[in-house]
Amino acid sequence: MQLCPVGSRGGYCSLKIRNLNLKIMESAINKVVLSGCAGADAEIRTLANNQKLARVSMAVNEYFKNAMGEEVKKTQWFSLTFWNAKADEAIEQIKKGTRFSIEGRLQTNHYEAKDGTRRFSTEIVVNELNVPTLEVAN
Repeated sequence: MQLCPVGSRGGYCSLKIRNLNLKIMESAINKVVLSGCAGADAEIRTLANNQKLARVSMAVNEYFKNAMGEEVKKTQWFSLTFWNAKADEAIEQIKKGTRFSIEGRLQTNHYEAKDGTRRFSTEIVVNELNVPTLEVAN
């Protein structure tokens, strides 16, 4: 069953079901927005084709109350990848403990482990980096 006609405009199509007008997206969105702290200094390397690749881990804390009413902190770790000009920005601006935010996309990679099993890893390829600066008032 095809819900959206070929050639519909603007990435959306309309579907009317029992007097409900719904807009359905035609394509998926792969977008991640995070704000947290660097777990270590960003590390950079230059690949054989002269592309620059920087990597850093980001910790994002979540706070909630458990069943007994106690506040609990849960930390999620994310692997971030920066390419070329963004890699240069990351190296200049991200040191261990730096608070920053990013926008990017999820990318899953696979490789063969030493024991022959196929392994997967997911990283965030960053396309926007924001490191807030503190201004001291005189």
